[in-house]
Amino acid sequence: MAEPSSSLPPSKEELIQLIKRLGTYLALKMSNLFSISLQKLDPRSVGAIAGLAVAIIFTYRLMRSPSPPPRRQPKRQAPTTSSTAISTQSNITLTPSGVYSSSEDLRAQNAVDEFFQPVKPTLGQIVRQKLNEGRKVTCRLLGVILEESSPEELQKQATVKSSVLDVLLEITKFCDLYLMERVIDDESEKNVLLALENAGVFTSGGLVKDKVLFCSTENGRTSFVRQLEPDWHIDTNPEIVSQLARFIKYQLHISPVKAECSAGKVFSSPSLEHFFGCV
Repeated sequence: MAEPSSSLPPSKEELIQLIKRLGTYLALKMSNLFSISLQKLDPRSVGAIAGLAVAIIFTYRLMRSPSPPPRRQPKRQAPTTSSTAISTQSNITLTPSGVYSSSEDLRAQNAVDEFFQPVKPTLGQIVRQKLNEGRKVTCRLLGVILEESSPEELQKQATVKSSVLDVLLEITKFCDLYLMERVIDDESEKNVLLALENAGVFTSGGLVKDKVLFCSTENGRTSFVRQLEPDWHIDTNPEIVSQLARFIKYQLHISPVKAECSAGKVFSSPSLEHFFGCV
């Protein structure tokens, strides 16, 4: 039967084995001695044998003395109410590998939603999309770019709509834009040009003064549009829009009342900025 493995150090183990071998040798000798008649033993021999036996027993007990017990780990104190609450909360967020807690699921979902969230297009992109990549645009001034709605008002002053300025500048960057209006006198022309200049249209955008056209009749504006052959024309007069429908690819009718589209070529909007989603 195999002896169990000892947990003693190697030096002690070797010493014990030596003592065992010595004990075996002495036992053999003693058995030989005891086979001799006790009558032949003298007192000196008996004393020597007894002393040797005592020495062996003492050495054996000394070597067999148990090693000091291993140092016991201090017992963990029972968690307090606050630490229990913290441990419970930790167990909510710290879970085994492969298992996600509800908070981790939420963070992961938010990251996915943010990654796939559509990017909001810029105003320039919206303008190009709405105009279907049209490169030339003609536009009336009164009621579209200017606050005023009649030629008579232009004799006194002209005011560019602040709400339409951003859209106007984007159109000038992307398109070849022509502005036109019917005026009564030269003073009205000066007022219009001054208002556009003060608004920064000639400096921030790509518009030049030569592309601001004036006429004395409504038919004159129609003639301008037909000669320029734009991709888009923007106007407030429904009669002009109707007349140009056969010649112009796209038109935008600015009117507070939505008009019916003609074969998908005429669009209607309360204002220019509203058409491009700036309100």
